[in-house]
Formats: sequence, C-alpha cells, structure tokens
Amino acid sequence: MKNLQCVNNPYGDDKVIDACSLFGVMDTTGRRFSSRDPVKAIANMHERGNGLGGGFAVYGLYPEYEDYHAFHVMYMSKDAKERGDRLIAAAFDVIYDEEVPVDPTAKVWNPPILWRYFLEPVKGKLDERTPDDYVMQHVTRLNAETDGAFVFSSGKDMGIFKGVGFPEDVAQYFRLEEYEGYLWVCHGRFPTNTPGWWGGAHPFNMLDWSVVHNGELSSYGINRRYLEMYGYRCTMQTDTEVLAYALDLLMRRQGLSIEVAAKILAPPLWTEIDAMNGKERAGYSYLRQCYSSLLMNGPFSIIAAHTGEMIGLTDRVKLRPLTAATAGDVLYLSSEEAAIRLVSSGVDKVWSPRGGEPVVARLRSAGGPS
Repeated sequence: MKNLQCVNNPYGDDKVIDACSLFGVMDTTGRRFSSRDPVKAIANMHERGNGLGGGFAVYGLYPEYEDYHAFHVMYMSKDAKERGDRLIAAAFDVIYDEEVPVDPTAKVWNPPILWRYFLEPVKGKLDERTPDDYVMQHVTRLNAETDGAFVFSSGKDMGIFKGVGFPEDVAQYFRLEEYEGYLWVCHGRFPTNTPGWWGGAHPFNMLDWSVVHNGELSSYGINRRYLEMYGYRCTMQTDTEVLAYALDLLMRRQGLSIEVAAKILAPPLWTEIDAMNGKERAGYSYLRQCYSSLLMNGPFSIIAAHTGEMIGLTDRVKLRPLTAATAGDVLYLSSEEAAIRLVSSGVDKVWSPRGGEPVVARLRSAGGPS
C-alpha cells in the first residue's frame, strides 16, 4: 500500500498541511436536486485545499434500486477486481453491476478501477445476523483481506464519490451533474497526517453512514482498538474512518440518539460535569466512564449523514469552524458562511453552533428538522 500511496500523491510528501473544507446541504422535504450548488459551494473554498482529495456523499441517489445495498468499490488492479468479484458473488445476489461512469478528461490523479454493484445478501446465509450486520462484516472482510480492493460506499439509495484531486475535478470525473439527491455532503483536501490515495479521501462510509472531517484525532489509536472489539477494521489509513464506524456502532447497533452519541464523541469537560446537578452529573459521568475509549480527542468539525438525517458537530472547545444556516426547508452546514451565501440568496438564519452541540436536520417524514 505504501507504493500506491506515493503514486497517488503528486506532492511526494507524507504530510501536506492545509485547511479542509466541509459543506452539507439537505432539503428536509425530500426534494431531490442536482450537484450544481454543492459543487459550486465546495469549489468556493478552493483556498482551503491542496488537490490531494475531494469527495461527495449523495442520498436519494438510486431510487430505482433503493431496496438494495449499493457497493462502490475501488480496485487497484485487475487481479484485485477478480478477487473482489468472487467474494461479492459468494456472499450476495448481484442484482446489477457496472463500471462507474467517469469523464477521463477530468484533472484527477491516477484513478483506480471503479465499479458499483447493487446487492442483497444470499438467502440462508444470514444465520442470526441482521442484514446490516451481515453487510458490515463482509465490507470489513473485503477491505481487510482482499489486497487492492476497497469498498468505499455500502448503503442503500446513497453513494460516495471520492478521489485524489480538487473537489470540483472529482465531481467532473464522476459526472455528478447526472445525479440528484435530497442530501449532499462534500469535502475538500485530505487527511492531515496521512499520504494521499483514493481510499483515504473523504467521505468515509459504513452502510448508510458517511462522515467528512476537518481536523485531527489524536485519540485515533484508542478509538480504533475499541471499535475493533465490535468487529470493525480500519483499513483506509486515516483517523476520520473511526468516526463513521463509531456512529454506526452507537446509533444503529446500540440504538442511541444523536444527542447522546454527541455527548460520547465530544463530552463536557470533567470540570463542567462536576458543576452539574446530581442526576445530570451522574448521567454524564456514566457516559464518560462507559465510553471513554470513544471520546474523540483533538480539534475537529464534522458533517455526518445517514438516511433521512444530516448532522453537524464540533469538538468541545470548537477548534475547527462550522457554520449553520437555514433557508426555508433547507439546512446548510459549511466551514465558511461565504459558501452558503454563494448558493442561497434567501437565507433565513445563520449561526455558529456551540462546541459539542449537534445541529440536526431530518426528513419531515422522519420527525422533521431540529
């Protein structure tokens, strides 16, 4: 993998420091819209990038295949694709598959083979597992055991598109102007402390969870070891990957709300907890003690999404920027207010979320925006 990372990094460096740009937009009515505004907004923050990565998560993407898991897979060689095809065919019924349509004239760096599959688990192989757990386990196995094959998107009616290049060039490469969705999450630049390669670009995904991140998680080691106890394997070689798995664990598998999950990932300081009243102090103390290994230490702002919901969250003391805004039924989240103003002239409200306090938008059918 080291050689692949060097090939995919035109700078030839292991570390290129710049800012990151985040942008998310969701229409809470479920109305699907094109890539025009998300791409325009993330491109407006071009000075925060360095060309080592860009990516997009799109929800409401595949209505004709909405009942099937959509795997987006990158293969670093033809041999890797043959191995990946065999493993996928053994575990899933393949409803349809194709090479991901791309524009070869786009300015991206050394793209891999990109394939997408619409799948459902083979009947009789679930045993006691839920379909989602079955998919998670096979995604983990493919990524960890198939040399040169990486599933970078595995949810239903959604998809990740990412690679090495500026975000607008990645959008052109994947021909995103041909797609629509009710929720778009976008990222520019690359993980701060890891070499540039296609699998390491943002967003990171597990099932229908996707996360983009600006910052650095100094707690990555302990976060990764904790998640490995629950069957997750970190194979994309960047700290952000643990955030996607942590949200999947806390909210899908353990059934916690985003409000509780946020207090696990970005909890109050102990000095703040000590000043709380008895019942509140006991609750926060329990979360910090029970989930101490999932505390995300270090500066971060993230935009996370899953089916019907978009979430913005920063670290406890807000060392990375995040701006929120609403315009009618639409919620925007961005590293910079200017990107929101560029694509929406009718903003109703703009605010800077407090550190550790999630901003959440939901489809009206799922409980409405908050």
